[in-house]
Amino acid sequence: MQYEIIALPKDRWKGTPIPLTTRSDSYYDLELSPLTGEGCTVSLVRKPTEREIVHTPEEYDFPDGLYADHWEGAEAYGVVSETGEMLACIEVCPEEWSNRLMVTELWVSEALRGKGIGKRLMDRAKEVAVRQNRRAVILETQSCNTNAIGFYLHQGFELIGFDTCCYTNNDIGRREVRINLGYFFHREGRRR
Repeated sequence: MQYEIIALPKDRWKGTPIPLTTRSDSYYDLELSPLTGEGCTVSLVRKPTEREIVHTPEEYDFPDGLYADHWEGAEAYGVVSETGEMLACIEVCPEEWSNRLMVTELWVSEALRGKGIGKRLMDRAKEVAVRQNRRAVILETQSCNTNAIGFYLHQGFELIGFDTCCYTNNDIGRREVRINLGYFFHREGRRR
């Protein structure tokens, strides 16, 4: 069955909750030495967990939903059932000052996972970025969301940064460090 990706207009879909639950049996452990005049070392190593890491919308003060007020200029696309239920979505928003396009939401329902919908949604985000002449697509995920990180890496994204205190003052200990990834359309002089 072919699932059509359609525009999700703001006047109809604003505030639609995204039931984003993450489950993982591994995480990326961040080891960071203190920054000195000589530099520092950073290590991200994938490790298994003792027990499954589960994060649900209920544990956050700001649960995910489409067209949050702070995402000015956002666009959303998705798959909708015949009864009008959202089955998958991606929301993108321009970051004007840096000329990048940010993926602010990406979700695929359990029923549609493994059918290529995530890739098609990410392809749509890249198409929007090209149409808007953006230099990159960026997004945020968490060190415990190893399935998402694997998907993004497979889509050509690379590590562009992290934030060790984005969610709490103990993100490293909670194994939920903000990981920033980017996809670049033109990149010269890459250092590895």
